[in-house]
Amino acid sequence: MDIFKEPHIRKNILTGEEVLVSPHRTKRPWQGKVEDQVPENIVKYDPTCYLCPNNERASKDINPNYKTTFVFKNDYAALKEETEPLIYSNGLLEAKGEQGICKVVCFSPDHSLTLAKMAIPDIEKVVETWQYEYKELSKLSYINNIQIFENRGETMGCSNPHPHGQIWAQNSIPVEISKKSKNFKEFYSSNKKTLLEAYLQQELELDERVVYTNENFVVLVPFWAVWPFETMIIPRNNHKNILNLSKEERKDFADSIKAITSTYDKVFNVSFPYSSGIHQAPTNNEDNLGWHWHMSFYPPLLRSATVKKFMVGYEMFAMPQRDITAEKAAQMLKKLY
Repeated sequence: MDIFKEPHIRKNILTGEEVLVSPHRTKRPWQGKVEDQVPENIVKYDPTCYLCPNNERASKDINPNYKTTFVFKNDYAALKEETEPLIYSNGLLEAKGEQGICKVVCFSPDHSLTLAKMAIPDIEKVVETWQYEYKELSKLSYINNIQIFENRGETMGCSNPHPHGQIWAQNSIPVEISKKSKNFKEFYSSNKKTLLEAYLQQELELDERVVYTNENFVVLVPFWAVWPFETMIIPRNNHKNILNLSKEERKDFADSIKAITSTYDKVFNVSFPYSSGIHQAPTNNEDNLGWHWHMSFYPPLLRSATVKKFMVGYEMFAMPQRDITAEKAAQMLKKLY
């Protein structure tokens, strides 16, 4: 079977989930939704922005005149530091209280920037901030998982164009992390190497989905990618979390972020929207055998700056589906770098 032409199902070895790939559908005519393109933000300072330096936030707190990064507790946090230890059980209905902290990380005081436009040394400072927050939050006895992420662009529901991301730290270990922990542990127990070490070796040998490399990181479109131009940044060294990055690795990580985000902007000549997130070992004081941290980017754009990939119908009720193959997407991104 030619998997580049025929419909087939690919397995995500990290989670065990599957995606239906239908490469023959790329030839079908498109009559889907087209939207007006969001104008690019060029204002360096916005007096109405609650993330810009010296401005007032919803909490009435005043932001400092920060020069690099700035972190504060989310004024509209999804989690609370003090939550009742609720246990609810009523027949088949179950619920429990969830304790945690939500923080906002401003990447730069410049309102007009994105990670794609920032200089590598400035992205390094963002990485250092992520490391510091991960270290401090992991010291809290009730925190067992720390999720670092960014929603970039209005398409992804980002309510403010100022360059920023978030960190949610919570008591429970989320479903995605639990699934990966199980598969990482099983593979490492049998093979004495991490699952991502083995996967990365095969991807580098095949060189079909690799987009960018440097000394310490590889950017690729995963074989099981769901989103049209989905990518992963995988460290060559099998660290469990970002705390163990050396100075050189931190620089190369920043370089990798710059490489993929700036490449995204060239795909349709637009500031590319995406959700990105770093998956790393839980902070639950267990060995978390086989964990190998990584960063994923999920951009929704499909055919142009205004045509998005929708998760509807079959995808809502059965499994994810994509038309453009991971290999084709990787080739397009690689040519644009």
